[in-house]
Amino acid sequence: MPIIKSAAKRMRQDARRRERNRSYRSAARTAVKNARVLIEESDPGALEAVRSASVALDKAAKHGAIHTNNAARRKSRLTSQLNKSLAE
Repeated sequence: MPIIKSAAKRMRQDARRRERNRSYRSAARTAVKNARVLIEESDPGALEAVRSASVALDKAAKHGAIHTNNAARRKSRLTSQLNKSLAE
């Protein structure tokens, strides 16, 4: 445990932020996973799933749970997978 008050406060803040970031990252991962499953099955709801995954990734990036470029890269990959499956 830290001896200095500011270090103790920083630990409390980090714990709160870690929990908050975990929920944003988890929601983004789940949305991406659901979208990928629907894309593989060529489900008509895949487009909506990709949109919701994109929103979840943007929220995670906005709150700093993941890097902005990381979210952009994941959205790009997901969209290219969707377009590839629609072209088939």
